[in-house]
Amino acid sequence: MTRPHVPEAVLTAAHDRARARAEGDWAEADRLRGVIEAAGWRIVDRGTDFSLSLAQAPDVRDEAGRIRYGSGRGVPSRLEEPPSGLATIVLVATDHPEALDRTLSGLRDRSPTGTSIVVVADAPSPEQSNGLESLEAEARDGTSAAPVDVVWTSRRLGHAVAVDIGIRRAAAPVLILLRAGVRVAGDLVTPLARALDDPTVAIVGGRGATSSDLRHFEDAPGGAVAVIVGEPVAFRRADYVERGPLDERFGSDRQLLIWWSLVLRDMGPGGSPRRAVQLADLPFEEQGAAPGATADPGDRDRKTKRDGYRILDRFGGRPDLAVPSAEPG
Repeated sequence: MTRPHVPEAVLTAAHDRARARAEGDWAEADRLRGVIEAAGWRIVDRGTDFSLSLAQAPDVRDEAGRIRYGSGRGVPSRLEEPPSGLATIVLVATDHPEALDRTLSGLRDRSPTGTSIVVVADAPSPEQSNGLESLEAEARDGTSAAPVDVVWTSRRLGHAVAVDIGIRRAAAPVLILLRAGVRVAGDLVTPLARALDDPTVAIVGGRGATSSDLRHFEDAPGGAVAVIVGEPVAFRRADYVERGPLDERFGSDRQLLIWWSLVLRDMGPGGSPRRAVQLADLPFEEQGAAPGATADPGDRDRKTKRDGYRILDRFGGRPDLAVPSAEPG
């Protein structure tokens, strides 16, 4: 395949951005990312280097006849359809088939009637693709214990975009984001969905954090928190339609959830914020580091710092959204 020609202005902006990142000038780096994206290109950081690609790759039809989407915008959305069922669980699959299999096995054995599953195959490895093709065969044959919709991409779009794609295919009124690799030991769906019966609750999950200033977040044991910081996490499809999509610029999954928690809780200046609630004793177990997590601590720290600025840019002046840690009794 012929590589597209990168315009000189885009390449210059990319090199200038790399220099700004190296100097810790994150505001300038973000500005230059905007210049690059406005020109129709996408930049992906690879340590101190970067790669450039056209912002919207074409959709392609593979040998099996399935469509592999080049961007999230091309994926047919179900969000305008009336909601049906109890909850839709969104999983992202990349390079770890054993992790996905472990999570799907628990979900299909223990989820209640009305649960559907969307798996976003974000340019998966050949080994992962084989397993996903088997899932599709089960869906066609009607032998799957829970409905599974597999959506394929033609290139690696990243976590935030992949989750957005999964949400676009969600049918149920409650959306649950779950990381592939989690071992599901019981019914996760019912307690998460029932917590959202309370209209004052905007988001609920298994791991939360408190904060006095929206700059520093401390893990919490449970109850009312400022934000949810780890999957599983649940929120209403209707709220996503009103307040989404997710911001695909976030490089840290944790920071993305912090931002999204605040987006969902925010009722505007002067309004009473809705609540984020951490549920204790949800039946799941983490199984090591997140698949696909960066092995470069420096790169991870840079992404976290840059994402923190994005959170502060929007919510830094909103002390009403802070939920400090409870004082010891």
